[in-house]
Amino acid sequence: MKDKSVARVSFWQDLFQFGLYKRNQGRIVRQLTFLALAVTFGLAAWRLALVLHNDTGVLWRWLPYAAMEYLWYLVPLLLLAVGLAISWRLVANYPQFVDFLIAVEAEMNKVSWPSRTELIRSSLVVIFMMFFLAIVLFGFDLVWRALFQFLGVIQ
Repeated sequence: MKDKSVARVSFWQDLFQFGLYKRNQGRIVRQLTFLALAVTFGLAAWRLALVLHNDTGVLWRWLPYAAMEYLWYLVPLLLLAVGLAISWRLVANYPQFVDFLIAVEAEMNKVSWPSRTELIRSSLVVIFMMFFLAIVLFGFDLVWRALFQFLGVIQ
């Protein structure tokens, strides 16, 4: 069993290490994971900028207006920069996470993907069944409503 302090130090060492861990493996999954994390941090920074800009000033009332303008853009940009740096280091150098992403790509390569015609047929079956079941449930709803109205349970 590893000591928690050793694991914590190893995490920070791995996070700030230069170079890529297992450089040629899991490249596509790593890129897509980084893209997803970057978009998430980008949306978070954008939303924070909107919230700070539209804030009524309760949190920032003690600051002059010029300083508030800097904070409206500086804090979200700082969040974005830190988020992108952490995302890059997580995807590039954190061994447990990188090994997981490599395993995900290996499993995705084993999947037998359907052909285009099989995909279209399966999609049509699913869409048809959804509409059919919606119509059947609507019919049941009408029948039960009529029955309950006849019995006086609902008006």
